[in-house]
Amino acid sequence: MKNQVNIRDLPLDEIELFIAHLGKEKYRARQIMKWIYQFDVKSFAEMTTLSRDLRLHLSETACLTSPVIVKIKASADGTKKVLFRLQDGLHIESVLIPGKNHWTACLSTQAGCAMGCRFCFTGTLGLKRNLLPSEITGQLTNLKYRIPESPNVRNIVLMGMGEPLANYDNTLKAIRIMTSDAGLGLSHRKVTISTCGLAPKIVQLGKDICVNLAISLNAPDNKRRTDLMPVNKRYPLEDLMKACRDYPMPGRRRLTFEYILMAGVNDSPQDAEKVALLLKNLHCKLNLILFNEFPGSEFKTPTPKAVANFQQVLLKHNYTTIIRASRGSDILAACGQLSGQS
Repeated sequence: MKNQVNIRDLPLDEIELFIAHLGKEKYRARQIMKWIYQFDVKSFAEMTTLSRDLRLHLSETACLTSPVIVKIKASADGTKKVLFRLQDGLHIESVLIPGKNHWTACLSTQAGCAMGCRFCFTGTLGLKRNLLPSEITGQLTNLKYRIPESPNVRNIVLMGMGEPLANYDNTLKAIRIMTSDAGLGLSHRKVTISTCGLAPKIVQLGKDICVNLAISLNAPDNKRRTDLMPVNKRYPLEDLMKACRDYPMPGRRRLTFEYILMAGVNDSPQDAEKVALLLKNLHCKLNLILFNEFPGSEFKTPTPKAVANFQQVLLKHNYTTIIRASRGSDILAACGQLSGQS
């Protein structure tokens, strides 16, 4: 088992190489991917379009392991939080968010997180390890095929536990599997990566793949942002803004800046004016997120009036500014509340 390759860790081009080393035709790789991601098979023996000899060889040299659902919690608003167990016994969480005609899946890319953002429950746990591609895509296949409602998942946000760009290679492999027409067939336009601001990786991401990018901003100046988000000490706002300006967004698509409003910390009209100046000439929109309190949190949710005043300043400066409704806060499934400990 230790020497077996997990086929679920490989995007199409790597499966093609693996198949070639077995002396088999390249097109078999697409057949294998379709069996895994479109027919949800659990063993090579079920892949009946492959020869018996190839199925046997694959069973001896490869495996198809993925996370296992341990528990599902349902929120009063319809959101579902799913606890997964990994092969080594670690736990991670994903969230299913209902929409009008489809669902959005919020997936984790790490077990824990090393970024240490003070407003995030996951950040209090520290980093346990990066997730493998199979552990990222495995969350989605479980959500699609193991949830009783068989949710129609159209949007993927890599905003769960961990910093996606700190697990760069595995995250990109997972996206390539999810967007492959032989894999899960998602549109690149429906995939969003959320980052706390790893500036060099933002630039690299724009060269390597085309997806939506959301940047966690949360403060309009370096002093406060560093206090809230230690990553800002390494990649201050000047570097982050340059990376954002260099990030290619095709057509009419825009960068998204996420701003978590915390009472008395970053929610004044003066702060909103500074945000407007910081983002000047960037093709972007803003999501305002009310801080979601969690056990032991030091911050508080702002008042509705403070939120409305903050939004009005940004609207006055012609920024598309949405107050994003927090879903699943009653089961600690909202933004910044995941812990893998449900």
